[in-house]
Amino acid sequence: MGRNGTALTLTLDGERVAFRRGETIFEVAERHGKEIPTLCYDPRLEPFGGCRLCVVELEGARNPVASCTTKAEPGMVVRTRTASIEVQRRVLMEMVASENRDTDVDPLHGYASQEMATLLDRYDARTGRFDGALSGESRFDDDNPFIKRDYDNCISCYRCVRVCAEQEGDYAISIMNRGFDTKITTEFGGFLNDSACTFCGQCIQTCPTGALGDLKALANRDVPGETETTRTICPYCGVGCSVDVMTRGDQIVGVLPAMDGPANEGALCVKGQFAFDFVHHRERLSTPFVRDLESGKLRPASWDEALDRAATDLRRVVGKHGRESVYAVASGRAPHEAAYMLQRFIRAGLGTNHIDNCSRA
Repeated sequence: MGRNGTALTLTLDGERVAFRRGETIFEVAERHGKEIPTLCYDPRLEPFGGCRLCVVELEGARNPVASCTTKAEPGMVVRTRTASIEVQRRVLMEMVASENRDTDVDPLHGYASQEMATLLDRYDARTGRFDGALSGESRFDDDNPFIKRDYDNCISCYRCVRVCAEQEGDYAISIMNRGFDTKITTEFGGFLNDSACTFCGQCIQTCPTGALGDLKALANRDVPGETETTRTICPYCGVGCSVDVMTRGDQIVGVLPAMDGPANEGALCVKGQFAFDFVHHRERLSTPFVRDLESGKLRPASWDEALDRAATDLRRVVGKHGRESVYAVASGRAPHEAAYMLQRFIRAGLGTNHIDNCSRA
């Protein structure tokens, strides 16, 4: 509302629309269902205005303006999709594609990895008429197990650098050189393991070209089947981060942070992002074991035998030493339902509060 209580309005593609003070033209357009293309924009980050795809015509302005950095003002007349603007966007996309080795990457690279390919198709910009030298310099020599650094596909949108600084506060990666020689790098051009990187994976998930990729997910690219996502809560700690688990058949192939997760808003820690492969690990136990009473060695057993042994020994210990002698620790790798049942068993079944969870710390 304006200072006198009247609604703030502007004209957007011939329609009078309301906006809130402080909103950008891009935010107003998005809220009113007007799709403006962009490659450098992430709603979690400060507007950057680098890719110039989001330019719009503003009546009275000499040149098109970047809608993501231009604040809405009362009485503005904005056109988001004119013939000349669309030509400009198509040429920009042709130029972006011309300096990248790959214009299509596996969706397992990350959450935003298909943005460039989608816009190339939208603007029919795979013409190759500007093909020439490639920008970026990949770091395939970086042997960290989580993040693929394929900078031959980088478009210098700086979303990775900005999310590392603005969202994580790590400042693990930065920019060096200028113009066509611009590169994403760490301090002293080293490896991520030697930097301030916490391997949260946010740089992966904001990258619009797949220049950064999820190595743990990409290792499962040959798993057959269609990729499905299931919304759940990360079990590793008590924050309650929302995640989308990617599966093919009955196998987990990757994890995506939920951008609309109320607790995390697209952020995850290294465990929430990458520590999922234990589920299908070849060394994971598939049968219970009990300790042989004669030899003292573990041997395979049926579930009935294992549960009977556990119940017998628990009763024996409680009977001899009292209920306070039992202490339970739940695992952050177990489902939430298992943690709930364990605490019910300890508190209601044995009558003690001696229970903790490794996720609490």
